Amino acid sequence: MNGLKRGLIWGDMVLLRQRGHLFPWAPVCLAIGIGSYFVLSVEPDALVYAAFGVLGSICAAAAMRWPGGWAALAWAVVLAATGFGLAGLRAHQAAAPVLDWRYYGAIEGRVVALDRSASDAIRVTLDRVMLERVAPARRPDRVRVSLHGPPAELKPGQRIMTTGHLSPPQGPVEPGGFDFRRHAWFQGLGAVGYTRNPVLTIAPARAGQEGLGIFALRMEASRRVREILPGDVGGFAAAVTTGDRSGVGQEALNALRASNLAHLLAISGLHMGLLAGFVFAVLRVSLSLVPSVALRISVKKVAAIGALAAAAVYLALSGGNVATERAFIMVAVVLLAVLVDRRAFSLRAVAMAALIVLCLRPQAMMGPGFQMSFAATTALIAFFGWLRDADLPKAPGWAKPVLGVLMSSAIAGLATAPVGAAHFNTLSHYGLIANLVSVPLMGVLVIPAAVVALCLAPLGLEAIGLTPMGWGLAWILGVARTVSDLEGSQGYVAGPGPTVLPMMALGMLWLMLWQGRARLAGVLPVVAAFAIWSQAQRPDVLVADTGGLVGVMTNEGRALSKPRGAGFVAQNWLENDGDGADQGNAALRWPGAAGKVRVMTAGTAEIIHVIGKTGAAQVSSCTESQVVIASVPLRLDGPCDVFDSKRLLRTGSLAITDKGITTARQAAGQRLWNTRAAPKIQYAKAQ
Repeated sequence: MNGLKRGLIWGDMVLLRQRGHLFPWAPVCLAIGIGSYFVLSVEPDALVYAAFGVLGSICAAAAMRWPGGWAALAWAVVLAATGFGLAGLRAHQAAAPVLDWRYYGAIEGRVVALDRSASDAIRVTLDRVMLERVAPARRPDRVRVSLHGPPAELKPGQRIMTTGHLSPPQGPVEPGGFDFRRHAWFQGLGAVGYTRNPVLTIAPARAGQEGLGIFALRMEASRRVREILPGDVGGFAAAVTTGDRSGVGQEALNALRASNLAHLLAISGLHMGLLAGFVFAVLRVSLSLVPSVALRISVKKVAAIGALAAAAVYLALSGGNVATERAFIMVAVVLLAVLVDRRAFSLRAVAMAALIVLCLRPQAMMGPGFQMSFAATTALIAFFGWLRDADLPKAPGWAKPVLGVLMSSAIAGLATAPVGAAHFNTLSHYGLIANLVSVPLMGVLVIPAAVVALCLAPLGLEAIGLTPMGWGLAWILGVARTVSDLEGSQGYVAGPGPTVLPMMALGMLWLMLWQGRARLAGVLPVVAAFAIWSQAQRPDVLVADTGGLVGVMTNEGRALSKPRGAGFVAQNWLENDGDGADQGNAALRWPGAAGKVRVMTAGTAEIIHVIGKTGAAQVSSCTESQVVIASVPLRLDGPCDVFDSKRLLRTGSLAITDKGITTARQAAGQRLWNTRAAPKIQYAKAQ
């Protein structure tokens, strides 16, 4: 008993020593609760939410009744319970009709978003949707359609019609993979599809349409930018000014990704910080040059207000997506710290920004954008804070800017590399070099020129700013293409298990946030995470949810059953394997021309892949040691396990290992976004 009492006293003293440094842990605790909601395999019911509410209330009461070191842990439980409730609330608020069948027919709606798909096709998002012979209660609120037909001039608010295919948002391409259904659920997308037919205008865009004024302004600004700066340079300029990436070609995108410069396309913390910093510096210097003003008011605070206003305009002009909102909140917290005479760049400021983002959009925590943004920001502030307090020799004045750029790029790259590798399975070997010769140009030329163009746009003189902006962006694109063409510029890594990133994040946060020598304990989970990652095992066999593609792991890498078709699925499988081959080369690994291949599962199993009705006619029976995969409905005599197209609609994609067969539906569980019935096919008479 005395030992327990001494332990409690010791723990209380340890936590009391952390006072003044505990606030940065608040978003960590909130994120733990949010993550707990998303990892559940079954949607929690009212009783679970009530239990979390009661637990949080008890802990809050205990913390207020007995303040002290242990109260910090009670508040941590309160925050975790709050995060769980926020995630559930947001998921239920996002509920909207989702198409539960495959539809072909007339599609009509209002244009509310434009972007570009992975296949380099223009992609349009429609609201106020009309589908032929579909009751209003079953119609999705929003659908997204890729346009593979004749080119069409689309404008915000324009009402269009076409004939095309729609289907429910698809599940993971493999069990445990990225679940697009969850992503679409929070975006309000009830169906996705494509059309190869012309797009007809039913009603032109009207001025002042509800919620589309800013979108129309963005698209007009994007059009004007691309008119002055043609090609990929204009598309790049439109992306960093209005958030419209539809003008950037696939070749340029691939080069930017391979050189680790794709982050320059997204309006994120870098762009928002550079713009706010440029406006802040210009206003502060300009006002300081006027003695009558500088002696009467706080020039620094006026400059902070002006920079905040400029950042707000940039947020509105960019469309206000999640990444830009996150960047604006971070910049706003920093500038508000200036207004109240607090240290602008501190872990408290990062924590406050993270809390606001997580409260507004708890689902953002699951995406790479949130993770990479806050990983880079937290690592930079923690490192430079340590550097400021450390007793190190001072660098010469001329060397400080150079060292600052070098260290910033290196620290941000190291912090985000594991997250990027986990989500995208690639590492850019020369990304640091590409960033060192590109990022400074964003600060000294591209962003200042964009501000000048924005200021001159009302006079029709935006070309004065856009022209030098184009020079800078052309240089960056040239760097991206040069670096991406270097031999060995890109490396590939296999996807980690679900515990790797959380372990790594908690270890690094402990290392950066905890005070005292005990912070070094954070190294242990990071090392353990890398060790687990290095031992990651990929499934022996993967099966697409249509049954049209099978991938078998061989000594040379994954062998694919066909060289074309289901390209998105094939690309994701190979990327998750850490394999840089394309589908055609992976198909050359397939053992034999027939549809049979022997692989090890629980024992020696024979996978029979049946494609089309012709292939189905050649298979009439099977044995217990065989697994049959078919892209068409199939009935066989025999005790084998058959996954035909009908069954795969219910199960989703498959992973076969020595432990048996796992379906995507089993791995995803029963959640709000995937509880719909298996899709059926409905054909509507084309108009």
